[in-house]
Amino acid sequence: MARDHDDKEDRLVAMRLRIVRKSKGLSQRELARRAGVGSGTISQIESMSLKPSVSVLKRILDGVPMDLATFFSFELAMDQDRVFRRGEHVNIGAPGIKYLLLAAQRPGRNIQMLHEYYEPSTSSGRHVLSHAGEECGIVISGTLEVTIGDEVHVLNAGDGYYFSSSLPHRFRNTGTSVCEVVSACTPPSF
Repeated sequence: MARDHDDKEDRLVAMRLRIVRKSKGLSQRELARRAGVGSGTISQIESMSLKPSVSVLKRILDGVPMDLATFFSFELAMDQDRVFRRGEHVNIGAPGIKYLLLAAQRPGRNIQMLHEYYEPSTSSGRHVLSHAGEECGIVISGTLEVTIGDEVHVLNAGDGYYFSSSLPHRFRNTGTSVCEVVSACTPPSF
C-alpha cells in the first residue's frame, strides 16, 4: 500500500515539474542549466527514474523561479473535471509556436490534445521528432508542411494527417499567415 502511495506522489511531482517547465517555455536542458543540476536530471525526474530530494527540487524550482509551497499547491485538475476553458490551456510551445495543451493539469491523461499556432516560417524544430504512439491533426487555417519519414506533404485548411509517431516527423508553416492546427497524440508525449 505504501509503495502505491509513493508511486502516486512520484507521478505528481513528475507531472507538476513538466507542467511548470513547459508553461515557462523551458526545455529540460535549459531548466537544468538555470538550476545548476546535471543535464539529465530534469528528464530523469519527469520520467520518474529519479526521485528528487527536497533540496534538489528546491534548487530546480529556483531556476524557474517558484517556491516549494506554490509548486505543491497549484491546483491539478481531477478526473471529474470535464470542461477546460480557453484560458486554462497551458502553452507548452516555443518562440513563434503556441501549443495549447488541453487538460495539462489532469493526472493520468491518455490523450494529448493540442490547439497549435505556427507563425510563418516556424517549425516544430530543426530535428525530426519520433516517439511511441499515434498522432493526428486537422489544419484549421493556413498552410502546414508535414514531413513523415521521407514523404513531404503540404496541407491546407480542412486537410488532416494520421500516422505512427515512431516515424520521424516534422511540422513547418510554409505559408505567409499563421497556421492553426488541432491535433491529438496517444500516448501523450508531453
